[in-house]
Amino acid sequence: MKRVSVVIVTYRSEKDIYDCLASLFKWADIPREELEVIVVDNNSPEADRMFNGIRRIYGDEIVLVNNTNNGGYGQGNNVGIRRAKAPVIMIMNPDVRLNSHVFNHALSIFAQKQYVGIYGLTQMVSENRKCGTSFNTTHMMNGYLRILLTGISNRFNIFLPSCMYVSGACFFIRRDSFEKAGLFDESIFMYGEEDDVWYRMRRIGQKTMFDASSTYIHLTEERKTDANYELKMLRSVMYVNSKYGFPVIRTLREERRSLHILRFRQWLKSFISGRGYELDVYREYDGLIRQMIKEERKRKSEKI
Repeated sequence: MKRVSVVIVTYRSEKDIYDCLASLFKWADIPREELEVIVVDNNSPEADRMFNGIRRIYGDEIVLVNNTNNGGYGQGNNVGIRRAKAPVIMIMNPDVRLNSHVFNHALSIFAQKQYVGIYGLTQMVSENRKCGTSFNTTHMMNGYLRILLTGISNRFNIFLPSCMYVSGACFFIRRDSFEKAGLFDESIFMYGEEDDVWYRMRRIGQKTMFDASSTYIHLTEERKTDANYELKMLRSVMYVNSKYGFPVIRTLREERRSLHILRFRQWLKSFISGRGYELDVYREYDGLIRQMIKEERKRKSEKI
């Protein structure tokens, strides 16, 4: 009987998937026959080659699904979840590497605490360096408070389930509750899913739990921030917030408030170290938000 189904959505992820799978089986602390691994490829050009490589190593042990279209992160995960057989689902990005035993503990939490619907882990960027965003504070909050609360809470492992969601790179979720909540919203192509899932699971009485002692590595250390990436994130936030009655203009204003804190922090780092820390990116992003606020005000005035 399968106890955990791991769903990994890939898109042009051949360079990552083999190490991802190797770490998964290395740190699996439940019998292999109780673990189901499902790889859903979102119609990558090299999907057949990648699947053949996986089959050479693992035979038929891994379920391989070739998604007929790239419907985004959430849609790909939904395809995998619908194929899954276990009551507990682990969502895992292909650029994640497990580096601790996590399955038995997660299963015991779900068995003992029926109110827990989501179980998150500590995110690392390397074996020895912790990520500052293992969890985040909902965007449906004052922007200044959100950034300060997220930073301080991650530093001291203070997780507040009433206003925080865990990183979507690697987490466990109770399958029947998630199905009841509606699975991933497929209108979101990428980014912002965690806030939405957290909110919908809360509405059906399922809480999120964060475990500071269980860890995984997310290979994001070399990622560079740019304004277009931030804008994609913001558009997802705008969509999610709007679903729950949070006006677009307010979302944009709160994002600017968050950005003020981030810009000051980067300026301080630059001042202390004498090196630039993406200040131009934040200035460009701030300009885009200000333009979006103007456009939203104009749209609302024309509607009146």
